[in-house]
Amino acid sequence: MKWFNRKSERILGIDISTAAIKLLELSKSADGYKVESYAVRPIPEGVLVNNDPEDMEIISETIREVLKQADTKIRSASIAIAESDVFRKVITLPSGLSDAEMEEQIIIDADQYIPYPLDEVRFDFEVLTTDTKIETSEVLLVASRMENIDERVAILELAGVTTKVIDLETFVMVDALSLLLDLLPNKGGDQTTAIIDIGASIISLNVVRDGQSIYARDQTFGGRQLTEEIQRIYGYSFEEAGRAKKSTNAPEGYNTEALEPFKRAIVQQIARALQVFYSSAASDDIDSIVFSGGCASIEGIAGLVEIDQKCPVLIADPFLNMKVAKKVNAQSLHADGPALMVACGLALRSFD
Repeated sequence: MKWFNRKSERILGIDISTAAIKLLELSKSADGYKVESYAVRPIPEGVLVNNDPEDMEIISETIREVLKQADTKIRSASIAIAESDVFRKVITLPSGLSDAEMEEQIIIDADQYIPYPLDEVRFDFEVLTTDTKIETSEVLLVASRMENIDERVAILELAGVTTKVIDLETFVMVDALSLLLDLLPNKGGDQTTAIIDIGASIISLNVVRDGQSIYARDQTFGGRQLTEEIQRIYGYSFEEAGRAKKSTNAPEGYNTEALEPFKRAIVQQIARALQVFYSSAASDDIDSIVFSGGCASIEGIAGLVEIDQKCPVLIADPFLNMKVAKKVNAQSLHADGPALMVACGLALRSFD
């Protein structure tokens, strides 16, 4: 199975995260993209820990529920692997080699490129430069341990879904970002954009320049910290705390005791992540920040980061310029937009 397959048939984008399963189906016409179906379903606590599935059957059952909720007949999908589960490196190979010859050369030189035994990994590659006048080509090599991929493929199979494409969350985020370029505060030229995805347990920083990811880093922090703080303050169960932070009737003192400290912590975490980027060899000025993930829509966080970083911030909604099928609740779709960036990038693989 090739990670970078180019698909002609329509496939679902299925994002398996620690907090939820997110599904998206897109179609495309001369008028642009259209959302044909989508669904989001939470995963029970502890079923997916540090990207490792603890109960494959429960995750598969959740996928079956999402398929039913979305009311889609498609049973082929693209899925993504987290940056933390992947080794990637830009290598140099002689120009003019066929794909088979490149694969053979990578296998011969595997010890130089891949920090694991070759029989324990799956890998794929993509040529980045194609200038035949140059003796060498830059090739992106991506590798991951077999279990990281095989477990996810098996989970989908249990749900009756065939995996057609495997990609990196980092790369599909770049694809989804292409839908937002006209909305960014700073447009044109050699713009550098930081996609900051705030999920349940991970903040992912993905810096994009000229349509290419030039830097990616994950750090442990996310919405789970807020949930656990609500548990501690109010004596709630994890499920009760999760409902409380989404409710319009928050418990007394919630804003000052739980939410505001969490916002400040998020701002600090983002500042640290960006500082590491600025001090790296890939450092560059950030022109715009795009917020995605389940926590991106928490009121006030974007403004605080904008002030702290002195940089314009856009909350992601990749569906603003898309048509929506009648069976899709457009209001819910746009509310979930920031959390659907990975699913959107995966669904776009139907049209590569």
